Amino acid sequence: MPVRPDLTQNRLLAALPGADRQRWLPKLELVSLRLGQVLYESGDTMSHVYFPTTAIVSLLYVMENGASAEIAVVGNDGLVGISLFMGGESTPNRAVVQSAGLGYRLASQSIKEEFQNPAVLHVLLLYTQALITQMSQTAVCNRHHTLDQQLCRWLLLSLDRLHGNQLVMTQELIANMLGVRRQGVTEAAHRLQDAGLIRYARGCISVLDRSGLEQRTCECYAVVRREYERLLPRGAAT
Repeated sequence: MPVRPDLTQNRLLAALPGADRQRWLPKLELVSLRLGQVLYESGDTMSHVYFPTTAIVSLLYVMENGASAEIAVVGNDGLVGISLFMGGESTPNRAVVQSAGLGYRLASQSIKEEFQNPAVLHVLLLYTQALITQMSQTAVCNRHHTLDQQLCRWLLLSLDRLHGNQLVMTQELIANMLGVRRQGVTEAAHRLQDAGLIRYARGCISVLDRSGLEQRTCECYAVVRREYERLLPRGAAT
């Protein structure tokens, strides 16, 4: 059965004026995003931007020796590929699907043309500001807070972009996201599980006590969430 397009499933698309969403509708392509799929590598020329609806995409910085760390996570809150409308044709990071699902994609030429529209420009710049806040707070968190706090922040940010309380994610992938050793993630996950906050089994993390995670994490999660709510409040569709 064909899927009826619902652009309001993505928070950024929902923030666009209704007339603009309708104009975008024939230009947007609904795509399936697979777990581990690389949407682009560092230095690639991007052909599309992506608006996840049920998928989550991690933006990673990859070092010359192959080590990586997540700098931001994008889900139904925004888009992947801000470089296309910020003046660059390529990006310094890798974008990889962290949680499989659906999303829309828009051709690079179309997003550049739409960026000239004042209403669209306003929404895209608000999102970019929120994303920069997340990147900045991630850098601070990775430098000053414990691995337990970082893991709680990461879980909460992911949950905010998913329907439900489960994430399919191996400890090795989480370690790559956080830029730490797998053993450290294993120990941190066990502590959260012993505290009754999560259940981890066979690559599936179930969050049992969200409020407990929020109490255990650092202030970085709240800073990022407040900024997204301030700049792109839910229910902003017109």
